[in-house]
Amino acid sequence: MIEAPAPFPAEAPKIPRGAALRRGLRANPLLVVGAVASTCIVIVALLAPLLAPFPGDAGTATNPFAVLHPPSAQHWFGTDNVGRDILSRVLYGARISPLIALIVLLIAGAIGIPLGLAAGYFGGWLDEVIMRITDIFLAFPPLLLALAFAAVLPATLTTVIIAIAISWWPWYVRLIRGQAASVTGRPYIEACRALGIPRRRILLRHVLPNSITPLIVQMSLDVGGVILTASALSFLGLGPQDPIPDWGLMVSEGQAYFPTAWWAVTFPGIAILLTAFAFNLLGDGLRDLLDPKRTFL
Repeated sequence: MIEAPAPFPAEAPKIPRGAALRRGLRANPLLVVGAVASTCIVIVALLAPLLAPFPGDAGTATNPFAVLHPPSAQHWFGTDNVGRDILSRVLYGARISPLIALIVLLIAGAIGIPLGLAAGYFGGWLDEVIMRITDIFLAFPPLLLALAFAAVLPATLTTVIIAIAISWWPWYVRLIRGQAASVTGRPYIEACRALGIPRRRILLRHVLPNSITPLIVQMSLDVGGVILTASALSFLGLGPQDPIPDWGLMVSEGQAYFPTAWWAVTFPGIAILLTAFAFNLLGDGLRDLLDPKRTFL
C-alpha cells in the first residue's frame, strides 16, 4: 500500500506592516512618549513668536525696572539680569539647540557615511587609512575635542556646530564601516559583482540601504548628546553670545544670581534636560522598534 505524501507545513501568516508597527508601539510606550515630547518641542520652536508672551525679550530688548523679578502672573518664569522675560527666551531657545543638533548630525552623517561605505566595501589599504584617521579622532573624548576646536575659533553659533561636528563624525564612520563590511560579504553582493553591475550602483542600491538603519537609530540617540554638548560649550562662553537666547548661555549668565534668583538658571536648565530626555526616549524606542531580532507578541 502506497502512503500518501505528507502535506507541506503551513506557512506562518504574514503580519501586515501597519499591524506590526502598531504592535511595536503598544509594546514600547516610551517610544510614544518620546515621539510626542519631541514633536511638542518642534512645534514650540516653530510657534515661538506666537507662544512667547514678550517676543521682543528674546532679542536686545531690556527693562531696567524688571530686573530679576521672581515668577509671577505676568512673568511665569521670572526675568533675567537685564529684565527680559525668561519664558519668552526659553521658548525661542527651542529654535537654537535642536537646530544645532540637526545641523551637526547632518554634517557628521555627510562625512561619516561615505567614508564608512568606502572603508567597508573596498577594504584593503583604503580601509586602513580611513580607520586609522578615525581612530586618532576617537582617541579623544568628544566634549574635549569639541572644546579644543571651539577655543581656537570665534565664539559664535557656527563655531559650536563646526566644533561638535568635527568630534562626532568618527563614530558614524566606524558604525557604517562595520555594517557595510557585513553586507559586502553576503552572496547577493557577490552576485551583483558577477553580473557586472557598477560599483556605484551596488553601493547606493544595495550596501547603503542595508547599512543605514543602525545609523538612523544612533542619530536619534545622539540628538540629546549633541544638545548637551552644545549647551556645555555655550555655558563656557564658547558658543552663541548674548542676545541669542541659547539655553546654555542663559544658564551661564544666571549662575552668578542663583543664590537670590534661582529661576534664572532653573528654567533654562529644565528645558535642556527635558529636550535631551525626550530625544533619548525617541532614540531608545526606535532602536527597539527597528531591531530585526525583536518580536512583538
